[in-house]
This record gives sequence, structure tokens and C-alpha cells, in this order.
Amino acid sequence: MNFCSDNVTGVSPEIMAAIAAANDGATMPYGNDECTQNLQGKFSELFETPVTVFPVATGSAANALALSVISPPYGAIYCHVDSHINVDECGAPEFYTGGAKLVTLTGNNAKIDAANLAAILDRAGAGFVHHVQPAAVSITQTTEAGTIYNPDEISQIAEVTHAYNLQLHMDGARFANAVASLGCSPADITWRAGVDVLSFGATKNGAMAAEAVVFFNHKWVRDFQYRRKRSGHLFSKMRFLSVQLEAYIKDNLWLRNAAKANEMAAKLVKGIAGLPGVKLCYPVEANEIFIELPEPVIKALLSEGFEFYRWNRESASIVRLVTAFNTQEKDIIAFIETVKNFAQ
Repeated sequence: MNFCSDNVTGVSPEIMAAIAAANDGATMPYGNDECTQNLQGKFSELFETPVTVFPVATGSAANALALSVISPPYGAIYCHVDSHINVDECGAPEFYTGGAKLVTLTGNNAKIDAANLAAILDRAGAGFVHHVQPAAVSITQTTEAGTIYNPDEISQIAEVTHAYNLQLHMDGARFANAVASLGCSPADITWRAGVDVLSFGATKNGAMAAEAVVFFNHKWVRDFQYRRKRSGHLFSKMRFLSVQLEAYIKDNLWLRNAAKANEMAAKLVKGIAGLPGVKLCYPVEANEIFIELPEPVIKALLSEGFEFYRWNRESASIVRLVTAFNTQEKDIIAFIETVKNFAQ
């Protein structure tokens, strides 16, 4: 009954089976194996356009390395103040870019607003030697509030980004949850909407340890391969990352897993919304729920064995609940019943 994160889960059986199968026999190292080579075609088919894909092991590496090729050391990377790259990556983007500055923006529901971005870029000081130089914009899909950018919102941000000659990066740690929720093509919220590079997440949605950096703008590919090596993410036994990604997208496992996580979140919210003292902080559009609960309810849930994070501080009445591909409906029902029993 652990709702702390979708990182607490195990591995999808299909992905574990693929890892076990890859353990049989010998193959070439450093990404020269057949599976890694085939990922280019499989991801190009998935995104309906030629892409270049680089497996890495963590989301922080995917984000930081992607940003390192689209921003110089004196660059500015614009992101939401609550974004993962700003709050939860221990300075990795700054480190791997060699010193680029994260410039934070506010916005409702943890989303950047295109008009506000344009106003900020208009006075950013491009060409002025005393200022960091605007280089990139990074958006998070699904956001840190569990909300989703729709294709029009992304297109508007991309239009502003490219008008100022910047590159658009998407942190897609929960990209699958957004695609499943929107019911759109992966292409519709990436390159068709103007995204240049995507950090494609898999670990939170059933992989053991596998993410990918997907380039739609290929001008950065040559530089990236050296930065990946220098960072220690060119794995000698790369096949064990690649087979995870291959199994993840095969037969739409990634979307089925995400749809299940989203469904469990929707059921949980439906069961407790409107109860006394229960207040949603953001719209629930994927698999994250931020909700204010009375202290007696929180204590009752904890005493019943439920696990979750109080948000921002230990005494907070706002908690974050995250569902996953293997969340059990019986746990959702038990959570709802406990809240009903103690909400006054």
C-alpha cells in the first residue's frame, strides 16, 4: 500500500523476461549489439519520423545530458520553478552543461505559459555580454503537479522558443502517462508540436533502469555521443538497457502500464473527492494526486500501513499519492474506506 512514488514498484514481467533472454550468449559491447542498433528503427516507427535514440540508465542523466548539448556554459535554460531539473537533480543540469543557469518561471498547475515566456525572453538580454544567453526551454510532461500539457500548449511554447532561436527540451519521465491520458500519438506532443529533444522515461512505468534521449533535431547527435561517454552512460553491456526499452514499447506495453496507473489514480480521487476536509490541489490528469487531508485522516492512513509523502514538510496536511502500473485495486478501495471512516 505504498503510494510514495511510481519508483517503488518492481519490474514489468515482460521487461524482466527480456532482460533474462538478453543474458543468453554473447554480443558486441558499447551499443554495437543488434538490439541497440534496432532501437533507432523502432523508435522512429513509434514517433512516425526518423529519430536518433540514446539509452541511458537514469532520468537525471537523460535530462542533464540532453540539456548539455543544447545550452553552452554561459546559457540560460528556462523551466518551471517546480520542475524536476530545478528541484530534484542536485545541480546535474548545471554540472553537465558546464555552468548554464536555470532561470525559473512560475505558472499555474506547474506549467509554463507561452505568453509569459515570450515576455521574459523579450527582456532576457540576448547579445548583452553581461547576461547569460538564452539557450533552451525545458518543459515537464507529465508535470510535477500531475498535470498535462496538451498539444496546443506545447505548440505555443515551441513557437515562442524557436522565435528566439532557442531549443525546446521535454522532460518525459512520465511521458507515457501523458500520452495515455491524452489519447494522442507520441508525435503529436513532441516533434509535431515543436519539441527538439525528449527525455523518454521508462523506469517509473515498469522498466528496471532504462531511459532514453530521443533527438528529433539531429544537429546535436554528434556532440551527445561524446558527452554520454564522458558521463559514464555509454554502458559496455548496453543490450541490457536496450532490451528494456524494446520490450517497453513492444505491443504498447508502455501505454497499457500508464493507462492502468492513470485509471487507479482516477478511481482513488473519485472515491474521496468531496468528503469533509478533502481538497484537491491540482487537477488529476495522470497518476499523481496532490490532496489536502485532515490530520486525523493522515494519521489513520499511516496507522493502517499506507505510505505516502507529506508534501514540502513533515507536518504538512498536503500529501502526494502516486499510482503505478501494478497498483492493486484492493489497496485503492482500502484507502478510500479509511478516508471515509475518519473524514469529519
